[in-house]
Amino acid sequence: MFTFLDIDHIQLAGPKGCEEEARNFYGKILGLKEIPKPENLRGRGGCWFIFGRQEIHIGVQEDFVPATKAHPGFTVKNLKSLREHLVKAGLDIKEEPPIEGRQRFFVNDPFGNRIEFLEFNQ
Repeated sequence: MFTFLDIDHIQLAGPKGCEEEARNFYGKILGLKEIPKPENLRGRGGCWFIFGRQEIHIGVQEDFVPATKAHPGFTVKNLKSLREHLVKAGLDIKEEPPIEGRQRFFVNDPFGNRIEFLEFNQ
């Protein structure tokens, strides 16, 4: 019998030439560390980031359409501080009703992909 252990990475898509915008948003604004893509995948474009043990892979999709419903949800510590930081960076915060036991909000990455940030109540 098998057992799921964790999530290694999530893949989000962007249009051709998205790498610099991805580096600005995921690297500079969100503060994630960029990691090198494996040599055999570099020709595909895109870039990879890591936080903790999880990775976010931004891949290039020729017929790109943003994910406006499907989304990753990132748990954070001090959601209020993150919200203030993202507002100062010029991002539009999208409020949604809270889920019992947690607060949350959404933003779009530079390509229109929906991203959720949430913090569990203590």
